[in-house]
Amino acid sequence: MLYQRLLTPLLLIGITLFLSGCNDFNVRNLAKSDVDMIVDLHLAELDQLNRQLLIKLYKRNPRELRKNPKHSIESRLRQLQLPPPEQQPNYRFAELGNRVGNQALRLAFDPDFSGDRVFALVVGMKSMLHAAYSMKTELFLLDELNHQLLYNSARNLEIINWRLNNFRDPNNELYLLSNGYQNGIANLSFERLFGKMILIQDMMAKVVADRNNRTINTVVHSVASTALMPIPF
Repeated sequence: MLYQRLLTPLLLIGITLFLSGCNDFNVRNLAKSDVDMIVDLHLAELDQLNRQLLIKLYKRNPRELRKNPKHSIESRLRQLQLPPPEQQPNYRFAELGNRVGNQALRLAFDPDFSGDRVFALVVGMKSMLHAAYSMKTELFLLDELNHQLLYNSARNLEIINWRLNNFRDPNNELYLLSNGYQNGIANLSFERLFGKMILIQDMMAKVVADRNNRTINTVVHSVASTALMPIPF
């Protein structure tokens, strides 16, 4: 029964709250399951990988940063910095028409968009990934995750990575430069970043599905022809 499953951790939390006046430790951590702690670590890792992606994309595409002279790489990072756990992150920016998730991602490859494509891409990715975690920055005992959204977000990352390397503007130029060759040697650092994020999302989808005794609805898709999978925001 749910009551029996929650009784022990709730008693532990109560005892901890009673003792916390005498001891210095983080009560919040005692309300977490092992899976929730794993999710927290992966959320932090995803945030770092997105920061690395933004920095690398701006270095490969400095023209995008110049489209908005008041911003630097550092100010863009600050805009996308995660708030404290008790606050909701804000991914809506006027320069992107307040678009988030898949809508912001589409802007990055829209021939009619004249704004900062790097910012649009990373805002879209971060908000899409965050939505897959129910917009939480930290998980606790009673929080539920949707395994299917985690799986869908991994497939979206595959599609985004393919578009980054293949979508071209009317002048047949890539919208954004990423992987390439330097002195005849392939630079696949972007590929590795995406690979790490995809691995995290696929692993979390399986962990959550197993914990909730659910089945993931897998799809066979071609990244070249598949639309981005829906992630409710």
